[in-house]
Amino acid sequence: MADDPASPLPAQDARALALIDGCEQVDLLLCDTNGLLRGKRITREALEKVYLNGVCLPMSLIATDITGNTVEETGLGYDIGDEDRICRPVPGSLRPVPWATRPSAQLLLSMEDGAGGVFEVAPRAVLDRVLKGFTARGWTPVVAVELEFYLFDAAPDARGRPQTPRDPHSGLRSDSTQVYYLQELDEHREFIDAVAAACRAQGIPADTAVAEYAPGQFEINLLHRADAMAACDDAILLKRTIKAIAQQQGKLASFMAKPFAEQAGSGLHLHVSVLDAQGRNLFDGTPEAPADALLHGVAGLQQAAASSLLLFAPHANSYRRFVPNAFVPLNDSWGFNNRTVALRIPHSDARNTRIEHRIAGADANPYLVTAAVLAGLLDGLLAQQAPGPATTGNAYAQIEAATPSWRGAIEAFLQDDFIARHFGERFRHIYGQQKRREMLDFHTQVPDLDYAWYLRTV
Repeated sequence: MADDPASPLPAQDARALALIDGCEQVDLLLCDTNGLLRGKRITREALEKVYLNGVCLPMSLIATDITGNTVEETGLGYDIGDEDRICRPVPGSLRPVPWATRPSAQLLLSMEDGAGGVFEVAPRAVLDRVLKGFTARGWTPVVAVELEFYLFDAAPDARGRPQTPRDPHSGLRSDSTQVYYLQELDEHREFIDAVAAACRAQGIPADTAVAEYAPGQFEINLLHRADAMAACDDAILLKRTIKAIAQQQGKLASFMAKPFAEQAGSGLHLHVSVLDAQGRNLFDGTPEAPADALLHGVAGLQQAAASSLLLFAPHANSYRRFVPNAFVPLNDSWGFNNRTVALRIPHSDARNTRIEHRIAGADANPYLVTAAVLAGLLDGLLAQQAPGPATTGNAYAQIEAATPSWRGAIEAFLQDDFIARHFGERFRHIYGQQKRREMLDFHTQVPDLDYAWYLRTV
């Protein structure tokens, strides 16, 4: 029971477990640096032992590559004998698994270091380190995550490429861009409704669903939270929910940044503001009279954009998203009520003024994106620099576009003082080496395009 003094479960988790009638199994979830959930599935009977003693998982799991292989260059593999580390439940994170065929729960884990502290490279630990800088000053970040994704048929087309799903009612395949078109939501209402119901069952505060700027592309928004860690927990579990419901309904949901060259990419947009010790929004202001703190925050985010690019765009495919005239930022521009800029101040009343950070792709890790955004914001608030004039109109036509590359982002990350200062030298080394190894392995592959262009012509 929830208040049983003999139970090792925190009261909130015990209450959540009691609501899962006949719970048979529990998924133990550890988020790696790529944003993938790894872990174990245990029986219900083993759960108390996990709360008492933790569970052992390989330390290398935190920084495996996107294919699941250990990256030896991180120093977490053979060099240390592929050591296990104790992972302990994150209190208050136990939730049901509504789509499971058997009564099931899920529980987030936190990995320890060898001395009983938190392993500083784990994504939640990285974000917690940045949040401490706000807490020390009596400030509280308020965060909301927006996630775009594509819904595909489970089976690819004849070329092995993903294809947009058929309307379950008409049998027709979506092939047009109908942004914010309600009929698009209606055609896939079984999927949208199932995701909404699963979110309610888990306490995930999903708010708005919209059809996005490509066939089969959707966005589901989460309500803002004055708890950045909880907001990221929600985002990572929302991604799990969307993918699971899609699979259950014979579809495939993908958060890949750029599935189609000719269609819009999928982004992770982060809305952020900061409250002072009295609960007042530091950004409270208007476009005509913006708060100094808002301008300082924008300046800090501009300074941090290049340093943090690898966290916003972690994969090879991430860089295919950065193309002109596709509502994707190609520089560090900012402006009011303007979707062509990187740092948008959405239309709102003064007390809800916030910054929408639009650089990250949906393939990025929400914890690390949030950590990078908040670190840049904190630097800006402390340095009190000015961002320059806001962009009015089309930023693509007014400001030179950057040409980001995966290799360049990795090299910048490994050398950058901003990353080491906010996230620690060890995180910079491990994440940078993980991504460098992924890049080297990616470029050893021979894609189909090589055969199409070169096999018979050279």
